[in-house]
Order: sequence, then structure tokens, then C-alpha cells
Amino acid sequence: MGEYANASGCYQQLLGIMPDNEEYKLYYAQCLYKDSAFQEATKVACQIDSQEYRGKSLKLQAAAKFAEGDMKGSQNLIEQNSADDPDTEINLGCILYKEGRFDEALKKFKTANQIVGYRADLSYNIALSYYSMKQYTPALKFIGEIIEHGIRDYPELSVGVNTEGIEVHSVGNTQILHETALIEAFNLKAAVELHMKDFEAAKEALTDMPPRTEEELDHVTLHNMAIIHMEEKPSEGFAKMQFLLENPPFPPETFPNLLIIYIKYEYYDLAADLLAQYPDLAASYLSTSLYEFLEARILQETSPEEAFGRFDQMATALAEKLRKLTKLVQQSRQNHDEDGLKKHLNDYEEAMDKYIPVLMAQAKIYWDLENYTKVEALFRKSVEFCSENDTWRLNVAHVLFMQENKYKDAASFYEPIVKKHYENILSVSAIVLANLCVSYIMTSQNEEAEELMRKIEREEEQLAANDAEKKIYHLCIVNLVIGTLYCAKGNFEFGVSRVMKSLEPYQKKLGTDTWFYAKRCFLALIENMAKQMLIVRDSVVEECLQFLQHCESKCFLRDIPHSICILAYGRDVKAVIEQPLEEKPLHEGRNTVTYESRLLKSLILQIVEQTQ
Repeated sequence: MGEYANASGCYQQLLGIMPDNEEYKLYYAQCLYKDSAFQEATKVACQIDSQEYRGKSLKLQAAAKFAEGDMKGSQNLIEQNSADDPDTEINLGCILYKEGRFDEALKKFKTANQIVGYRADLSYNIALSYYSMKQYTPALKFIGEIIEHGIRDYPELSVGVNTEGIEVHSVGNTQILHETALIEAFNLKAAVELHMKDFEAAKEALTDMPPRTEEELDHVTLHNMAIIHMEEKPSEGFAKMQFLLENPPFPPETFPNLLIIYIKYEYYDLAADLLAQYPDLAASYLSTSLYEFLEARILQETSPEEAFGRFDQMATALAEKLRKLTKLVQQSRQNHDEDGLKKHLNDYEEAMDKYIPVLMAQAKIYWDLENYTKVEALFRKSVEFCSENDTWRLNVAHVLFMQENKYKDAASFYEPIVKKHYENILSVSAIVLANLCVSYIMTSQNEEAEELMRKIEREEEQLAANDAEKKIYHLCIVNLVIGTLYCAKGNFEFGVSRVMKSLEPYQKKLGTDTWFYAKRCFLALIENMAKQMLIVRDSVVEECLQFLQHCESKCFLRDIPHSICILAYGRDVKAVIEQPLEEKPLHEGRNTVTYESRLLKSLILQIVEQTQ
């Protein structure tokens, strides 16, 4: 049941009656350890003198030292155990892993694996070591081994039934579940899939777990659920992360991840408050580079110039490090030093992972000022390191696109991204596809644009055949962006017409994102009509009014003659996605496409009435 505090109280009472019972002392120490009372557990374990329990006592003391971060003390205790005991190799491997020596830890775990055969916890340690070395394929192999054993040997744990949509009762946090290491394996699988950018597989890994209620979830699972579902359930995600911080022990990633998510959602005040509230956690869980980066991002909100200076210092230092590592990689290749090459390549990747966010934070300062020339110049300075980086290439494409006279250059950066995923084109962001189509159109490559749109349409039709209820917006957004372009160029009749047709059928295409593009075009049209800068044919005005009526409601005949049922298309579609932590939420009735379409229709009718 996991009620270690109550259990330790019971053993304490038993020892009051039988103070010399060594077995009770061991169980008492184990309960204290499980309750995170590590010093008390060590104190009790040290009182165990019998040879029968000496080995277990030493292991428990070593585990307590390990939990407290005393690696040297833990190692000294482990080495007092028999060298023939497989647990000695495993425990030494754990210390090596904690010290970041993942390859050495892996060797220890594999040696133990050869001695004892399959053991779920050992297979997990091997998988975790591969994961930390960024060798995801062998990591998934050992994770799969744990899951396969769990499914075959313990069918009562109901692995995968949640994903299949079958309702089952919680299996609870039993000792059997703990021994299978299934929870740890599925959490690690989710982390691997997340690093490989397969977000659906990451979500599926968490739902494949043996079912438990939310109250029964361990802290690692709770953290991972918050992270993986943050996009669709941000409010719940923030609540889970805050709960973890207030209820230690929690995964070490919790504190930095919550700060990063605050920054992502532009809650700079909350990020600053969190750093001020938990200086001890900042010292324990944030590297110097991450702390400096977060401080600069928070400063960016109030003092962008000073923040830019800080980012520039970071970028210069990282650029110099990348140049040195490039030389070391080249030297290792020339000397055929495989171990050195592997190490320097890993160091280069780690440095690049730090450099890209700093560079993008710098670029965002200029981007927000709409100074796209400066953004481009910033990216050109970093081309020697980033030319093959997907994030860099994507953002270069965006900034070239925004300058309006560099569509051909933008297309040359968008094309490799699209071609890389051409067989699964719907995995590419809709805005990337839309911008590439516009770039083709603006450079008179209409055939390429049409072929790309046909490819998107075919994939959408295939996906719709498998799931008729699923909303797919890619082709719709492509057409919306093209329509917006024509409106921006002053051709409102063609542009608005394309926008309206792109949203058919409304029940599948009308969403918050698609409505955003549509209403911008209508607002631009209304503004030009109000200023009498544009004359629109009556037929086009009528078409616009009908479209807005469709966005608001639809009509169909029921089986009863002369009975008409009116259902709102836009009533359940939010006009704006609210920030998750807003103190004053938007009015539910007004934050709908129905409400906004009525406003737009009213404005058009007012203008028509005034012109008549």
C-alpha cells in the first residue's frame, strides 16, 4: 500500500518490545528509507550486527548515501559487499551513471545481466544508459523486452487497454507492478519518442501503462503527463507541475521544465517569481548556462536591449566553443580516433543544443520589432554552424518569406523540409506548406504550387477515409494563406472568395486557427469599404453575408414535414484560445465564432446601408 510512515511506526513499537530482533531492525530501516528519512534509516541500519543481515544492511546504507548525493560514501559501502554478488556490479553501475559516466555504467549493467539473466530493473538500467548516451534504438529494444515480459507474464496488469479505449479498474501500486518495471519502462519510452519528435507515440506510451487513478500516479508519470499534454491541456499541466514542486520528492527536471514552460507561454513574471521563491532549487537543478539564459529571457520583456547584449555574450562564447569542437572532430577523424570522435561529436551536439535557443531568442527581439533584415543578418552570422540544423533552416525560411521580395530564397529553404517528409506530408506544419505554396505562386511556379496542393488533398482524403470525424486543416490553411495574400495585394474579391471556399465543409474546416485567417481578411475588406477605398460588387457582398450566416448556423430538414432545426457551427468553436492562467477569462458567449461572425455581418450591413 506504500504507507511507509505508518509501517515504520509499527516496527518501532515492535522493537520497543523486542529490541534485539535484527530482522525488525532491517524492516524498520527499509521503511524509513522508503519514507525518505535517509539519515534515520542509516542510523538504524548501522545497529544491525548479525552476519545474516550484514549484506542487506550495507546495501541499505549505500542506497541512503546514494539518495543523499554522497557518491563516495555510497561506493565505499558497496565495495564492502562480496564482489561475487551481482548487486555489487549493479550498484557500482548506478554510481557511475549518477556521475555521468554512462558508457562505464552500461558495461557494469551488462556484466550483471550476463550473470543473473533477465531482470526487469536491470533491463531498465541498460535502457536508461543507452537513452542517456542518445542511442535510442538499443534503448527501445530493452524497453520492448520489459514490456513484452510484462504483457506475457502479468496479463492482469492490463497493459495497453487504455489506449484501446477499454475501461478497466485501477491495478493499484502493487509490489508486482513495481517488480515488473513497467511504469519506468513506459515513462522512458515516452521520453525516447519525445526526443525523436514522435509526439503521438509518446502519448500512447503513457496511455499503454497499467491503469491507475490520478491519485495513484507516481511523480515521474505525473510530470511526464503534464509535459506531453501541455499543448492541449496547459492549465492541467501547470497545476500538475506546481503540485510536484510543493510535494517533494519530485523529478529533477520539474523545476527547469516549469520555468521553460512559463517562458514559452510568456508568463515572465511567474518565471521570475519562481526563481526568487526557490533559490535553493535554482542552485541544485539549473546549470549556469540555463540560469543565465532564463534570466535573459525574463529580462527581454522589460529591457530587450540589455537582454540582447546578454544573449550576444552567450552566443559568442558558444560559437567559440563550437569552432574548437569542430577542429577536435576533424583531428579525431584524421587520427582515426573512434572514441575521441564519439566524445567530441556528443560535445558538439550538446553545445549546439545550447546555441540554437540563444540565437533564436536574439532573433525574436528583432522579429518582434519587424526588423527582418536584422534577423536575416543574425542568421547569416551563424551559417557556419547551423546550415544543417532544421530549426535554423525553418526560421531562415520564415524571415526570408516575411521580407516579400525574397520568395525564391524562402522556397529554397522550405523545400528540403517538405521533401524530407513528403511521404507523410501532413506531418509538416500547415503554415510551412502554405508559405511554400505562396512562394511558388509569387515566383510564377504555379504548377509546383498546384502539385503540392494536390498532394496535400490526396493525403487528407486518405486520412478522412480512415477517420471521418477527424478535423484536418492543412489544405484549408494553405488556401486561407493564399487568399490572405491576394487580399493584402488589394485583390479582395478573389482573395475573400478563396477564403470562403477553403472553409467548406464548415463542420470539418471551421476551427480557431482557420477562423483567425478568415476574419482578418473580412476585417481588411470592411475597413477598405468603410474608407470608400474599395467598391465591391453586390454579388460578392451577398456571398460574404451568406458565408458569415453559415459560420453562425446551419439549417436542415428533419423527418417531420415543415420542421427546421437550426444548429450553430461556430457556437462550439472558440474565436481565441485563452492563455491557460488568465485571471479574467473571456466571456463564454462572446469568445465564439458565432458571436464574431454576427459582428462582422452587422458591420457589412451597416456599410451597405450607409452607401445606399
